[in-house]
Amino acid sequence: MNNLKAGFGRLVINPEEGTPIAGYYKPRFVEGILDDLEVNALSLSDGKETVLIIAVDNCGLRMELLDDYRVAISEETGVPFENIIICSTHTHTGPSTKDVDKCEKTEKYMAFLKDKLKEVSLLAVSDLTDAKMGYGVGEAKNISFGRRYVMKDGSIKTNPGVNNPDIVSPLGEVDERVSVLRFDRTDGKTLIFTNFTTHPDVVGGSKISSDWPGLTRRTVEKVIDNSLCIVVNGAEGDVNHVNVNPKGGDFNGMFNDFDDVARGYSHAQHMANVVTGGVLQCFCKVNYVDVDEISAKAKVVEIASNMPKPSDMAEAHRINELHKAGKDSEIPYSGMMLTTVVAEAARMVALEHGPESFPMNINAVSLGKVAFVTIPGEGFTDIGLALKETEGFDLVIPIGLANGYEGYFPMKDSYDEGGYEARSSRFRKGVAEHIIHEGKSLLKTL
Repeated sequence: MNNLKAGFGRLVINPEEGTPIAGYYKPRFVEGILDDLEVNALSLSDGKETVLIIAVDNCGLRMELLDDYRVAISEETGVPFENIIICSTHTHTGPSTKDVDKCEKTEKYMAFLKDKLKEVSLLAVSDLTDAKMGYGVGEAKNISFGRRYVMKDGSIKTNPGVNNPDIVSPLGEVDERVSVLRFDRTDGKTLIFTNFTTHPDVVGGSKISSDWPGLTRRTVEKVIDNSLCIVVNGAEGDVNHVNVNPKGGDFNGMFNDFDDVARGYSHAQHMANVVTGGVLQCFCKVNYVDVDEISAKAKVVEIASNMPKPSDMAEAHRINELHKAGKDSEIPYSGMMLTTVVAEAARMVALEHGPESFPMNINAVSLGKVAFVTIPGEGFTDIGLALKETEGFDLVIPIGLANGYEGYFPMKDSYDEGGYEARSSRFRKGVAEHIIHEGKSLLKTL
């Protein structure tokens, strides 16, 4: 028996010019708009249980802030706090919400965003309409690549640069699957939920853009009549768009940016085209299933922090103070290695006196044999791969940067290997495996 209803809401959430931009260890401020930032909300109900999945074009929103937003949304809509999932698409050309970047415009934007989240959630819940769900999986080939590499000197580097002759081989796996849910409503509208995994750090610069997730939404809606599309990211912590060995026209529309990362707006559109192709591969051939019941569970888990050694603190403070003073030229590194040592120093300074652990939100929702599970930050691809193999479900969709943007969750091996993600992570070795265990355990309770 099918009891499913589905609703949708969308609002534009562009910041003012001059607002700080998130994403790099380098000051940037909004200088214009390439394409609109949006918040998209999908509501799902079986008549008894209602859930909200909200995707925000933002680099990341911390747990404390999101818990406040979720309380406000719950009060506005009546949807239980535990049934609300807010995830960031992780665009690096969106406004900052970090404490370090707080200023009058940032504070104003955060209040504006809270109001828009309440408004879009109410729109989505008010829009609930009888629907039939189908699911399928396509592929988006050759647009996502591991960004950690073994170098000739034996070191591990993140984003070592295009055509770097010192690269030996990449580390980690890439998940090229495009997970698709199709909700055919009785009013003729089709809602399309799309999940793909890679960093949206393709555009660069100081103009606002929703990067490949937003461009994918718009491309899907152009191709599929009377459709509305929401895009969420997955476990993208160790993968991005950079092909370090481009051939033919692979480098078209791209340039080498300040941190040795190749970027370009037209490449983001190319990625959107490819992800849309993954949607189209399965859109007409989805497996339709009845959804008689929705189940939702939530859990708060404690994750051990990556506190520094006292012997490392003098150098960490020195690097941190130089960076804060705008004196990166006095730090003997360049490109991504500069970013790595600055991020590592900032992590050490922040955790010098603790805390010893951090609370984390993990949520799970099932629609029959289809399930969502949240990752409260930037998980390595292996986290997503493991969660997708949870027994008892035909399709598991990991949602990254959801109900928290708490940092990187590297696999155990990467702490010994090194690289930007492990050196900057606030969490002790074993965090990724802990999240896999907790996510699978929560899924099995549904």
